[in-house]
Amino acid sequence: MEIGGLLQLQSDWGVDECLLAVPQDRRGATPAAAPRPAAPRATAGTAMPDLAGCGDLAALGAALQGFGGCALRETASTTVLGEGPVGARVMLVGDAPGAEEDRAGRPFIGPAGVLLESMLGSIGLKREEVRLSYVVPWRPPGDRPPSPPEIAACLPFLERELALVAPEMVVVLGAIAARALLGEAARNASISRLRGVWTTLQIPGRPPCPALPCFHPLYLLRTPAAKAQAWADLLSLRARLESVV
Repeated sequence: MEIGGLLQLQSDWGVDECLLAVPQDRRGATPAAAPRPAAPRATAGTAMPDLAGCGDLAALGAALQGFGGCALRETASTTVLGEGPVGARVMLVGDAPGAEEDRAGRPFIGPAGVLLESMLGSIGLKREEVRLSYVVPWRPPGDRPPSPPEIAACLPFLERELALVAPEMVVVLGAIAARALLGEAARNASISRLRGVWTTLQIPGRPPCPALPCFHPLYLLRTPAAKAQAWADLLSLRARLESVV
């Protein structure tokens, strides 16, 4: 296979960046030994910090930056913190950053983010008015789904963020985020079954919060026929916002 075909094959498999400092030529009979893993970029503790002591989002962000209990931080370029105001009426939560979010260090700025902003605009919401965040703040290599241990390591930070932001309602984007946040009710259910049905999100330290599972914008980009259902969910969100004064 020509080099162009090999590169295309790697792209199809989701290989879109090098994780080694020096490229390895693996075509020879005796492949070169891979170098030892690089030292962590920053000193970070693996123990879970006292998140209850994080009284604001700045303190929570500092605690997350210093947390080394999730290996994804070593392959990601940046930690993608949540974005949007404290007290936002709506908080939207996805699974994990993609390539563009990882490079920029901001949530939902790639193609899915563009679509999400358009969706919010269709019901009169601006990006600056909502809170955007992820279950896992580091991009998994090749945009694979985050694993259950990775989600478990990061979930306490999201729960504390939810408590600090105190939104009136939460929009849960995609099956991974729904299973992480909604517990047993969503454990084995598909997002097609969960979407559009309001449920209750338990937030440690806060009263229960209404939550609406929806399709992730990336899914809508791949499956345009599902946009009709997404529009119905947006109308449900708008109706809920208008009913709560």
